[in-house]
Amino acid sequence: MTDQAPAPESEILGEIAGDLPGKPTSASRTTLSHIMTHNDTNLLGTVHGGVIMKLVDDAAGAVAGRHSGGPAVTASMDEMVFLEPVRVGDLVHVKAQVNWTGRTSMEVGVRVLAERWNESTPATQVGSAYLVFAAVDADGKPRAVPPIIPETERDKRRYQEAQIRRTHRLARRRAIRELREKRAAEGYQD
Repeated sequence: MTDQAPAPESEILGEIAGDLPGKPTSASRTTLSHIMTHNDTNLLGTVHGGVIMKLVDDAAGAVAGRHSGGPAVTASMDEMVFLEPVRVGDLVHVKAQVNWTGRTSMEVGVRVLAERWNESTPATQVGSAYLVFAAVDADGKPRAVPPIIPETERDKRRYQEAQIRRTHRLARRRAIRELREKRAAEGYQD
């Protein structure tokens, strides 16, 4: 048995993706900005949550496509949180980045900020979400993605938190599948 120096962090993070070179977090980070109009409102006169969710999915999809170097599709959306209402005339900024990568999937973190279009006050965070994207080829089959290389302490924290969320997603799926199998074995037709 020989002592070896620990592998560089980029190798540790990239071992799942195989031979693809890693990409730094900043390489695919993006901001999508959009001014809210009357067409975006719900019956309460504020911007419809679905409009914000579409902007979140658009920004996250752009980041996933940039990071993976091709098409990527939304696999799931976790923890979409609305913190404050968005109003007509708000300039909404949707900031997205890849937090974590697996072999063919990526978690994208998104922050939603809003500011009045005609004021110079700082933007306020109005929402956040985590989405999982799967990279696909021309036939819609999963394809490998480059590993993410966190650059800052914040990026490293986001990477670690994303691993926790992934573990919870997989455990939840497994528990639900086991419950359904158990109920089916007991003769329940759900």
